[in-house]
Amino acid sequence: MQSLPSVVHDDSVVDGAVDGETSHAVKTVPLLARLIRTTRTYLPESGIELIERAFARASAAHEGQVRESGEPFITHCIETAQILADFHLEAVPIAAAILHDVLEDTTVTAESLRDEFGDEVARLVEGVTKLSTIGFADLTPVDPSDSRRRDRAKAQAIQAENLRKLFLAMADDIRVVLIKLADRVHNMRTLQALEPERRTRIARETMEIYAPLAARLGIWQVKWQLEDLAFRHLEPIVYRRISRALAATRAERERYIAQAAAQLSAELERAGLRAQVVGRPKHIYSIYRKTLRTGLDVTQLHDLLGVRVIISGTEADCYTALGVVHQTWVPIPTPTGETGFRDYIAVPKENGYRSLHTTVMGPGGKALEVQIRTEEMHRDAEYGVAAHWRYKEGRARDLKFEERIAWIRQLLDWQTEMSGTAQEFVESLKSDVFRDQVYVFTPRGELRELPAGSTPLDFAYRIHTDIGHRCVGAKVNGRLVSLDYQIRNGDIVEIVTSKAPRGPSRDWLNPNLGYVKTAHAREKIRQWFKRQERAENIERGKDLLEKELARLGLTHAKVEDVLPQFKLERVDDLYAAVGCGELSAQSVAIRLAGGDSASDEDLPITAPSTTAESVVEGLHVMGVGDVLTRLARCCSPVPGDRVVGFVTRGNGVTVHRVDCPNVRHLTDRERLVSVEWGRHQTVVPATIRLEAWDRDGLLRDVAAMVAEDRINMTSVSAVTHPDHTATIKATLEISDLRTLSRLLARLERIKGVRSVARDLS
Repeated sequence: MQSLPSVVHDDSVVDGAVDGETSHAVKTVPLLARLIRTTRTYLPESGIELIERAFARASAAHEGQVRESGEPFITHCIETAQILADFHLEAVPIAAAILHDVLEDTTVTAESLRDEFGDEVARLVEGVTKLSTIGFADLTPVDPSDSRRRDRAKAQAIQAENLRKLFLAMADDIRVVLIKLADRVHNMRTLQALEPERRTRIARETMEIYAPLAARLGIWQVKWQLEDLAFRHLEPIVYRRISRALAATRAERERYIAQAAAQLSAELERAGLRAQVVGRPKHIYSIYRKTLRTGLDVTQLHDLLGVRVIISGTEADCYTALGVVHQTWVPIPTPTGETGFRDYIAVPKENGYRSLHTTVMGPGGKALEVQIRTEEMHRDAEYGVAAHWRYKEGRARDLKFEERIAWIRQLLDWQTEMSGTAQEFVESLKSDVFRDQVYVFTPRGELRELPAGSTPLDFAYRIHTDIGHRCVGAKVNGRLVSLDYQIRNGDIVEIVTSKAPRGPSRDWLNPNLGYVKTAHAREKIRQWFKRQERAENIERGKDLLEKELARLGLTHAKVEDVLPQFKLERVDDLYAAVGCGELSAQSVAIRLAGGDSASDEDLPITAPSTTAESVVEGLHVMGVGDVLTRLARCCSPVPGDRVVGFVTRGNGVTVHRVDCPNVRHLTDRERLVSVEWGRHQTVVPATIRLEAWDRDGLLRDVAAMVAEDRINMTSVSAVTHPDHTATIKATLEISDLRTLSRLLARLERIKGVRSVARDLS
C-alpha cells in the first residue's frame, strides 16, 4: 500500500489560522529547492527537467519585477507551483503554473512558449492568462435606468461574462482552474500588502466564488485555506477573537486528542485493522459558521474535538472500524433521538466526498467527532478532482473522474440552451451549483442531487423536461405533497404526470409562490411559454400586470415609462415578456412605482406613528437628509412608491405619492419639492383590504400568514356580509413594496380568498 504523501503547510497554520504575511527574507533558491524536493518524490526525471526549464524561462522573463509586498515576482510563480506539487499534479500543470504570468506581464509570446515547451503547457498558460483579469465582486443586479449606476451595471456584465469563461475553461481542461485556484491561494496569503479596499474586494470574491468552487470540486485543502484567509480580511475582529480562543485551549485539546487517538488505535489493532488515527483540525471559518447556526460562543461549542481514522483497507473495513468506535465509546443521540451518524460512503456528497461520521462520548465524558475513511477516500477528500492526476503521469482520464466533473459540462449545456444574459448565468451558478445540495431518490432507488431548497418541480425538470411540463402533482415518501414542498435529504420523490400532453402553469414562475427554485427549471418553463402564440402571451401579460398594479394601488402608472429600463420598444413587447415569464409582473410594477426591482436592497425608513401624519427620518429632501418629514395619511406612501414633498408652514415636509389626488389638484405647486427614500432599516404603515368567502378560521389564517412573514399587524377589522362574504382590513408595518407584493400574493392563496389589495381609501 502506497503511503499518503505529506502536504506542505505554512508554519503559521494552527487550528486553521493561516498567516497571510510571507517573509520578505525568503529567497528564490530555497523555494525552488523545496519545489524540486517535493516533485522528486513522485515525478520521473523528465518531469523535473521540464519544471527546471520552466523556472529558468520565467525567472529570466520576470527579472527585475517585484510584487507590492517587495518580493521578487518569481516567488509568487514558484509558490503557486508548490501548491500544485503538494497535490502531486504532473509536471505539465506545474510548469504552466511557474509560467502562468509570463504572457500577461512580460514580452514572452504564446508562440515562443509553444516552441519551447509544447502545445499542452502553452495551452494551459494561455487558459490561465484569459482568466487573469476576472473579477466577480458585487454581482448583484442594478437598475440600468439609473444613470449613476450604468457604469457599475456595465462592469457587472463583464464580470458575469468572465465567470462564464471560467466554467468554459473548466470544461476544456480543468487543470486551468486548478492553477487559478493555486494562484488565488498564494495571493490570499500575501493579501496584507494591498490597500484595505482592494483587500476587502478580493476577499469577498474569494469567499463568494473561489472557495465555493473549490468545495464543489472537492478540494478541501484549498477550500478551507481560502475561507479562513478571506474571513480574516472580511471580519478581522471576529477572526482574531476565535483565533485567540482556540490558542488558549490548544495545549489541552492536543493532550486530549493524543489520549483518544492512542486508545482508539489500540482497539483497532486488536480488531485486526491497520489504521492511522490523527487529530482533525477545526478551521476558523467553519467554527464561526457553527456559532451562527447554534447561537453559542466558541467556548461553548462541544465538537471542537475530533479524530480521523484513515484505514489501510477497503470500504468494508470502514464499517468494521465504526463498530469498534461504537463499542469503545457510546454514540451521542441528537435531540430527535437518532445518533449523530452520517454515512457519506453509501451516499457520497455532490463533490465526491466519502467518509463515515459519528459523534461519541469520548474519554472524560467529552463529545468527540470521529471520521472514518480509506486512504483513497482521504486523498479524494483532501484533493478532490486534483487527486485524479496523482500517480497518473501520461494516463488517460478515467470514468470516475469524468463522473466527478460531469456537472460542469451539464451546466454549460444548460447555458447553451438558455437565451438569458451572463448575469442570469451567474444566477444559475448561485442557485444550482454553489448552494448546498440535497440527495433524494427516484421510486426506482436512483440517487439524484439538487440544490438545497429545491421543490418537486425542480426534481421533475432535472429528470426530464417533458416530465416537468406534464407534472400535475408529487408524492414524497409515499404521501402527496404540494408542489412548493422543499425536498430533504433521503426523500423518495415520485412525480405524478398527466397522460395527455400539457404545458407548465405560469404560476410556477411566480417567485412569491415558490414552486421552482433552480435556474434550470425556470429557464425550461420560460422556453415553453416563449414558444406559445405571441398574442396569448401579450393578453396574459397584460392581465398579470394590471392585476399587480391594482393590487399595489398603482393604477395610474404609465407602462410605457419603463420600456427603456427593460430595453424594449413597445408596450406589447413588455406584456409578451411578462406573459411568457421572462419578466415578472412584480418587477415591472415596482419599477413603475420608482423602486429598483432588480435589487434586494430595500429602501426602508424610520418607523412612523399610525395615528397621525407620520414623522420619519431617512428621507432625502432635494438630496439632503435630516429634514423633518411626515408621511401623508391620505395616500400612505411605502418605500418604493414614487413620492413628492409638500413644504408645510412650521411642520416640515409632508411626503405624498406622486399620484395622490391631493397633489394632482394642488394649486400652490411651487411648494412641491423632490423627495427620495433613504436607506434606514425600519418600516411604515400600509393598509390592505381582503375580500373572501366567510368561513370559520379565516381571520386566524390571515393573521398566521402575516406572522409567518415576520410582519407586524398594528390593527385589524373584519366585517361579514349577508351574501356570506367577508371583508378584512389590516394595517401592517411594511419595509418596502417588494415585501408588500410578496405578502399579497401569499394571502391570495388562502382558502376562500377572492381578492387582496392595498387599500388607499
